[in-house]
Amino acid sequence: MESKQKMVQQKVGKFYHARDVWWCSLGVNVSYEHDGEGLQFERPILILRGLGKGTCLAIPLTTSDSKHPMRVPVGNIDGKPASAVISQIRVIDTRRLINKICYLDEVVYEATRKAVRNMI
Repeated sequence: MESKQKMVQQKVGKFYHARDVWWCSLGVNVSYEHDGEGLQFERPILILRGLGKGTCLAIPLTTSDSKHPMRVPVGNIDGKPASAVISQIRVIDTRRLINKICYLDEVVYEATRKAVRNMI
């Protein structure tokens, strides 16, 4: 709860771009939703699209190697093979962003966007 209060007290979120991969404090989720790790429930996310100054559309990433149509491989992130869990796409406040990891390759990003469009 204390870390959430600190996030809320921040005046502005981080500056970001689509295709960025960030460590993000997603918080505690329910049941099958993807949690993060540690006290702030951090996990890497891919920013799919900006929605405004304070929010963006993000996809949590996983290092799980299980194959699933809703998991799109995105390459190595922080030295580990990762996949975007497109079934867990969500809008986040940019104050949840912790630090930028990398910028996703354009070809991989476009393949992920196409998978999201085809999901519906």
